[in-house]
Amino acid sequence: MTPITIIGAGLAGCEAAWQIADKGIPVDLFEMRPQRMTPAHQSDSLSELVCSNSLRGTGMHNAVGLLKEELRRCNSLFITTADAHAVPAGGALAVDREGFAEQITRSIDEHPLITLHRQEITEIPDDRIVIIASGPLTSDALAEKIGALTGQEHLYFYDAIAPIVEADSIDMKKVYAASRYDRGGADYLNCPFDKEQYLTFVEALCKGDKVVPHDFEKVVHFEGCMPVEVLAERGEMTLAFGPMKPVGLRDPRTGRDPFAVIQLRQDDKHANLYNLVGFQTKLTYPEQERVFRTIPGLENVKFARLGSMHRNTFINAPTCLTETMQLKGAPNIFFAGQITGVEGYVESAASGFLAGLAAAACYQEHNFLTPPLTTALGALLNYPVTASAENFQPMNITYGLFPALEQRIRKRRDRRQALADRALADLDLWFKAEKE
Repeated sequence: MTPITIIGAGLAGCEAAWQIADKGIPVDLFEMRPQRMTPAHQSDSLSELVCSNSLRGTGMHNAVGLLKEELRRCNSLFITTADAHAVPAGGALAVDREGFAEQITRSIDEHPLITLHRQEITEIPDDRIVIIASGPLTSDALAEKIGALTGQEHLYFYDAIAPIVEADSIDMKKVYAASRYDRGGADYLNCPFDKEQYLTFVEALCKGDKVVPHDFEKVVHFEGCMPVEVLAERGEMTLAFGPMKPVGLRDPRTGRDPFAVIQLRQDDKHANLYNLVGFQTKLTYPEQERVFRTIPGLENVKFARLGSMHRNTFINAPTCLTETMQLKGAPNIFFAGQITGVEGYVESAASGFLAGLAAAACYQEHNFLTPPLTTALGALLNYPVTASAENFQPMNITYGLFPALEQRIRKRRDRRQALADRALADLDLWFKAEKE
């Protein structure tokens, strides 16, 4: 049996490999790290989470919570592993990123039908089924080959990584533990600002030295992962209504909400590390140390990792891909993950899940039964191939991508619950049929 080749062992590539192997089909999985590292990764573990350890909300009232539940019901490697390495995060699912990546790596290494190759791929095979899941940090050599295949100019945006600090260097006398509106327990550390502190901090962000992009690079930021200093430049109150919003974070020492707040979220299982929520940055390293040490409680903080930024690459999926993520004109080639234009950890894994099923169906000469559009998986699969090609941008899963309900429900919370109930009912029927 000729194995299916998967290029890239991130969230999408590992999930695709797992689903294909689960159907008794051999897989050759290629990962260029550690032979060739990226500007963002720090280890050679598979499925390393580089930007944040949060997989976002868990409830059915947001679409990513529904997507995670759908993956649970479909025996996803990604979500099973994430659940096993969850750390406190209020109403979100966050993981111990090191433990998560190590378990994914072990699962892939130990599967008898998956062969992991630690080498860079610069040529795309044309004599077998291939899934390209090389992610937003695709190497230049492979990106050139993908560009030749797609015939389209690559799109790209800048993704910025938030700093991580050591817990024992935080001044606990100045911060307080709380989750917004006391939802899910006091799982976040909060650094409170009064108005004067806040305005001084915003001014420092705006004046801080930034990393200068190369001359040939056009700076296009993804709105959902905007560098904090870019937000600050939009107006002095932008952060107070964004990542520094204090509403629902009452300081128990004063009984009031502060003027602004920066939240720190636990980043590892043992609570030794915390990341600055929403504080992705392109400030230079010296400026990060200077500016972020003006945050109340972080005056003497030790940084486990400073923020950074890197170019993320994705194809113009509406012009390139079919509804089964196959390349138009080359049905043996599939794409999966962020390179298709889905955005977010959960979305990337879900894309890999779907690509794995679609590639396995192609291998077995079956028609792939796509999930209903009423499901989160179906809505996610549909977006990259039906969006406007002229203004295509990466997208998180959102209930705005779902077909409307037959009945009109006025309350937003009730409407979203009804969308989730419909999705899970349709998903169960689809997954049962897909397995037959």
